[in-house]
Amino acid sequence: MSKILVLGGGFAGVEAAIYLRKQELDVTLVSERDYFYIYPTSIWIPTGEVTKEDVSVPLDKIAFKHGFKLIIDPVVSFEAKEKRVTLESGRVLDDYAYIVVALGQDKMKHKGMEHTLSICGKPEEAEELYKRLDALVLKDSGKIAMGFGGNPKDSSAVRGGPAFEVLFNVHNFLKNKGIRENFELTFFAPMEKPGQKMGDKALVMMDKMFGMTNIKKKVGTKITEFIEDGILFEDGEKIVSDLTMFISAGTGHSILAESGLPLSAAGFVVTNKYNEIEGFEGIYAIGDSASLMGPEWRAKQGHVAEVMAKNTAYNIAMKIQNIDSKYSYEEHLNILCVMDTGNGAAFVYRDNKGGKMIPMPIIGHWMKKGWGWYCRNSKLGKIPRIPGM
Repeated sequence: MSKILVLGGGFAGVEAAIYLRKQELDVTLVSERDYFYIYPTSIWIPTGEVTKEDVSVPLDKIAFKHGFKLIIDPVVSFEAKEKRVTLESGRVLDDYAYIVVALGQDKMKHKGMEHTLSICGKPEEAEELYKRLDALVLKDSGKIAMGFGGNPKDSSAVRGGPAFEVLFNVHNFLKNKGIRENFELTFFAPMEKPGQKMGDKALVMMDKMFGMTNIKKKVGTKITEFIEDGILFEDGEKIVSDLTMFISAGTGHSILAESGLPLSAAGFVVTNKYNEIEGFEGIYAIGDSASLMGPEWRAKQGHVAEVMAKNTAYNIAMKIQNIDSKYSYEEHLNILCVMDTGNGAAFVYRDNKGGKMIPMPIIGHWMKKGWGWYCRNSKLGKIPRIPGM
C-alpha cells in the first residue's frame, strides 16, 4: 500500500488525513502541536467567553477515531525532490510515496511587532489578550487599537474578519460591564477600503456598525512602526494604545522557502487547480501553504482549505488506482463566514456575482457557537459531517 505523509495539523492537514483514511490509505500526519486549534472560535478567548482548551481538540483522539498515524514533532526541513522530511528531534521521514504539504504560512514582519498581539497567531497570544484586557477592565479605562495588515504581493493572504470580530466583541463585553464609555476603541488598517472583498454593500454596513458602536477608524495610511504605547503611521499620526491587536498578513512558510518547490512572489507553493505541483510527482500543497488561484477578491479561509484537502485525498486515491479522475477547487472559491459581534452576527458571502452581508441579531452569535460545537464533534467522529461544512 502507498504510504502518505501529511505535514501540518491545521484545518487543511487534519481534513486531508481524515479523508485519505476514508479512501483506506496508509496515512501519517506530522504536527508541531498535539492539538487541533479552532481559530474561528478563538475570537472569544480575549473576552473570557471561552478558553484555549474549549477551542482545542486533542490530535491523538482525532487520529485514533479515524485511524491515521500521528507524529508530534516540528518539521525543520523539507527536501522536495528527495521527498525527505527532517523533524526537530532529528528523525528523518523519506519513505513516503505521497506528501501533502499543509504547513500553513508565516506572518509578515513589521517593525515593533513585539508590542502587538494577534488573534490569528500562536494560541498563547489569545490568552495574553485576555490577561491584558482583564487588566484594563480592573483599571476601569483604557485605549484599545485593533486592526490588520495586507500583503502587496498576494491579496488572498489577508485575515481581516477576526479583527472585526474581536473588536466588536470587546465593545459589547465592555458595554455589558457598564464601562464602555471609559474606553477608546480604534480600528486600523493600511488599505483604503479594508473588508472590500466582502463587497460594497458590506463596506457600507461596516461603516454603520463603526458609527453605532462609537469605534474610531484609521485606514488608508501605511503603518511605519508599532511602539509600546501605540502605533505610528506614515502620515505622522500616532494612535495611542494600551493594548494593540494586529493581524499581520500571511507570507510563505520559511520551511518551504528552502524546499526547492516552485513559489509565488509571496512565497506560497505554486500548484495547479488540482493542488498538484508541476515537476514534483506525488507532492501536493493545500491550505495556506498553497498559492490560491482565482479572482482578486479570493481569500484563504478554512472551508477552502478543507475543500482542497478532500479533493487531494480523492485525487491521490484515483492516481493510485490509475483512474483518470480529478477534482478541482476552483468552482468552490467563495468567501463565507458568520462574522460574530458578541451580541449577534452577520452572514457574509461573496462570489463572482457579488457580495452580501446579512445582519443576524442574537441568533447569529449562537449559530457560530453551534458551528464550533459541530466542528469539534464532527472532527472527533461523534456526529456525522454535513456536506459543505
